[in-house]
Amino acid sequence: MALDLNLKEFQVWFVTGSQHLYGEEALKQVEEDAKKVARFLDDTAEIPVSVVYKPVMTTSDSIRRLIAEANADEKCVGLMMWMHTFSPARMWIAGLNLLNKPYLHFHTQYYRDIPWGEIDMDYMNLHQSAHGDREFGFINARMRKTPKVVVGHWQDPETLQKVGVWTRVAAAWHDSQGARIARFGDNMRDVAVTEGNKVAAQIQFGYEVNAYSLGELIRHVEAATEAQINALLEEYEVSYTLTERVRAGGSKRSSLRDAAQIEVGLRSFLKEGGFKGFTTNFEDLVGLKQLPGLAVQRVMNDGYGFGAEGDWKTAALLRTMKVMNVGLEGGTSFMEDYVYHLDPAGSRILGAHMLEVCESIAAEKPILDVQALDIGGKENPARLIFTAPAGPALCASLIDLGNRFRMIVNKVDAVTPPADLPKLPVARVLWEPKPNLKVAAESWILSGGAHHSVFSQALTAEYVEDYCEMAGIEYVLIDEETEVRKLKQDLRVGEVYYHIAKGL
Repeated sequence: MALDLNLKEFQVWFVTGSQHLYGEEALKQVEEDAKKVARFLDDTAEIPVSVVYKPVMTTSDSIRRLIAEANADEKCVGLMMWMHTFSPARMWIAGLNLLNKPYLHFHTQYYRDIPWGEIDMDYMNLHQSAHGDREFGFINARMRKTPKVVVGHWQDPETLQKVGVWTRVAAAWHDSQGARIARFGDNMRDVAVTEGNKVAAQIQFGYEVNAYSLGELIRHVEAATEAQINALLEEYEVSYTLTERVRAGGSKRSSLRDAAQIEVGLRSFLKEGGFKGFTTNFEDLVGLKQLPGLAVQRVMNDGYGFGAEGDWKTAALLRTMKVMNVGLEGGTSFMEDYVYHLDPAGSRILGAHMLEVCESIAAEKPILDVQALDIGGKENPARLIFTAPAGPALCASLIDLGNRFRMIVNKVDAVTPPADLPKLPVARVLWEPKPNLKVAAESWILSGGAHHSVFSQALTAEYVEDYCEMAGIEYVLIDEETEVRKLKQDLRVGEVYYHIAKGL
C-alpha cells in the first residue's frame, strides 16, 4: 500500500503579470492566453497538483491582496508567476514581502515560434516575456529571493517535467508544515549525528518533534483486539511469502502474532495522535516483546516517516520525500550504509538495517520470517526480507551543523548482488556510488553525512535541491562530476556564506 494522498487536492496558483500601458484589448488577450496555459498545465500528466488560474495582476494592490489570499488558503501550496508582457516589478514588492509560500518563476511565452512573416509591434508588445520576466527576475534578486526558475515553452515535455518536480516538492513542503513527529524515548546513547536542535528544525522546516514514553505505545498495543490481530495475519498471508516456521502451526507463529499486535498498536498510536513520522530506539524497548521491525516496515510503506535510534531528522525527511514520491514508479525508504565491497574491479556499498527497510523498494514479493537479532535484548523479531532492484537512485542525509542544516545527496546506481545472501535475514540494497566509492565516501565524510539516509529510486537529485531552496538550507551534491579538492573548497565557501547570510 502506498501513501494515501491525492496530490490533486493541492493547488498551485497560476499568476500572470502585465500592466495597463497596452490597453484593454491587449489585457483581454493576456487573460485569454493565461487561461489556456493554466488549463493545459492543470491537465498535463507531468504536473500532479491542480493548477488554478488567477486574474491577471496589473497593480500593487491587487498583487498584495492575492498574496494575502494565497497565504491563508489551506489548499494552496505555492504560486507560479509568469510575466506575459512587461510588468513593472516595483508593484510586486509589497506582495513578495508578504508571501510565505514557495513560488516558481515560469519563464515562458505563449507562442513557441516567432511568426516571421507576420510579426509587428503589436505582437512584440504583447509577447514580451523575454524582458518582462527579466524585470521580475531583477526584483527577486534585489530582494534576495530565490524562486525556482523554469525556462522553456509551456508545452515542451522537458519544461513540464521541471515544473512537475517543483509542484511535488511544494506539496511535500506544505505537508511538512505542522507535521507531528513522535520520538519513542531518546536518541541512541552517545551517538552524535542523530542529535540536533528541534526548535531550529521547527523554525527551518515547519515540522514539530516531541518525545513520548514507550508506555503510551504499549497502551495501544495492549488494546489490540483478537479480530484486529487476526485480520493482519490474514493480510500477511496474502501479501508476503511466509516461511514454514511463521505459517499457521509453525514454531514461530506466536512471534508473528506478537508482531501483528505491535503493528495494530503502532498504527493506533500514530492515527490517534495525527503523526506523520516517528522514531524508535532499540535501547528503549520496555514493555515490547520484540523490536518493532515488521510494523515499522509496513507503516513506512503507507507513507509514514521513520528514523532508527531516535533519528528524527531522517524520519521527517523520509515523510517529505514519500509525499514527493506519490504516484511515481519506484520506492523510497529509510536506509543505512552498512558494509563495503572494496574490490578494485567494482567497489560497492551494501545498504540495509537491522530490520527497518521499507518494502516499497522491494524487487520481488518479500519473504516474511522471524529470525535472531542479537541486539536489544528482546525476543527474535519478525521482519520482511528482500533485495532492491537495479537502477538509478539517490541517498540523502540531513545533518545539523549547529549554525545551520546541511543536506548531502549522493547519486548512486543500485545493482543486482553478484551472489545470493542466504544467511543475511534483512532487507537490503547494493549500490555503486557516483563517481566511485573512494571519492563518494571521502566526500560524504568530509561533508558530515550521516550513516542514516533516505534512499529513493523514484526521485532525482532535482527534487531534493528544490526542497533545500524552499527550506533555505545548504545543499551538497556528490555525483559523477565530484572532485574532492573542489568539494573541500565549496564546503569552506559555504561555511563563510551561511555565516554572513544570517546578517544580511
